[in-house]
Amino acid sequence: MTTLFGKKAKPSLVVIGNGMAGMRTVEELQKLAPDLYDITVFGAEPHGNYNRILLSPVLAGDKQVDDIMLHTREWYAQNRITLHAGDPVVEIDRRRRIVRSRAGVEVAYDRLLLATGSTPFIIPVPGHQLPGVLAFRDIQDVESMLEAARNHRHAVVIGGGLLGLEAANGLMRQGMDVTVVHVCDSLMERQLDKAAAVLLKKTLEQKGMRFLLEASTSEIVGEERVTAVRFKDGSEIPADLVVMTVGVRPNIALAQQAGLHCERAIVVDDTLQTYDPRIYAVGECVQHRMATFGLVAPIWDQARVCGAHLAGAGHRRYVQQATATKLKVTGVDLYSAGDFVGGDGSEDLVMRDPRRGIYKRLVLKDNQLIGAVLYGDVKDGPWYFELIQKRADIASLRNQLLFGQALCVRAA
Repeated sequence: MTTLFGKKAKPSLVVIGNGMAGMRTVEELQKLAPDLYDITVFGAEPHGNYNRILLSPVLAGDKQVDDIMLHTREWYAQNRITLHAGDPVVEIDRRRRIVRSRAGVEVAYDRLLLATGSTPFIIPVPGHQLPGVLAFRDIQDVESMLEAARNHRHAVVIGGGLLGLEAANGLMRQGMDVTVVHVCDSLMERQLDKAAAVLLKKTLEQKGMRFLLEASTSEIVGEERVTAVRFKDGSEIPADLVVMTVGVRPNIALAQQAGLHCERAIVVDDTLQTYDPRIYAVGECVQHRMATFGLVAPIWDQARVCGAHLAGAGHRRYVQQATATKLKVTGVDLYSAGDFVGGDGSEDLVMRDPRRGIYKRLVLKDNQLIGAVLYGDVKDGPWYFELIQKRADIASLRNQLLFGQALCVRAA
């Protein structure tokens, strides 16, 4: 066992999780107080910190792993940060304020930052542990998919959300026949209304993607390796590779073992502090005012607030904002923001131009824009998003709103 604690001139900050949320928080801290802590980072993966969002272009062949690295090992050394890559923490001793890693490394902390992220949900049907059944979460998953694409033909992606469509696109680009299986009756139901989802499905089918909607997987078939996917109605389709993109679960096991207060995720206050004042948490492992988080924008906001509090500049508070989603799959442009479902008292402004492949739907309530779905023409997406965030009064723009910012500015 290696012990790395004892008397130190500086307080010790230990970061559990070497992903985007944790390292962005460290960056924010260093902007404000670069020499305040001795910083030690533990990560489960054997790499520096990389941009997980860009795994899709790596799968599609547009980027290499080196292109998506945010912090190389040299960066940690230059910033005097001790990195234990490929050695996750397995125990937090809050009484003694020590963390212990799988390899037996122990480090004392004055402040602890949990950035343990989330774990892909694998549907626990028979056969889910067969070789050839993967999630789409990290570099190892992408390398396994690329290996499968070199040697096999039939891929099934279970899950028709944002991640599933990006996985399907990447595997198609690698020459595989791809079927997307989705339990709902429309694609990307969290980001798109039915009309936009129909347009998306039609466009992707024209590019060679196949879809099975309202299909519930009952079994992954195979002996040595996956050979097929079977559904509840008894039908099955061939599969040499199955990629599950059916959601993630906050990774809270370590926090629970340490006795921190958790519900769906690790509960934090507006400063990203847990119920233990020495321990903070950011990212997908966090629950703030009943909400959990999967998009980058709110996590960057959390990093700014948490970094400031760790630096002792603790006047900031984390405030949840409306979020926007932009998707580009095989040349299809989509943008959705805010509340596109609407409800009592809301009204829709809709524009359809099937010939140009354009669809816009804006949701209004009380002379404010509360949601937007754009398909095909997304250039005004950020402007609509700004109107949503500012809760701007759009009464004077109402008649021109569908035609975008340029016309509204001229009309004003």
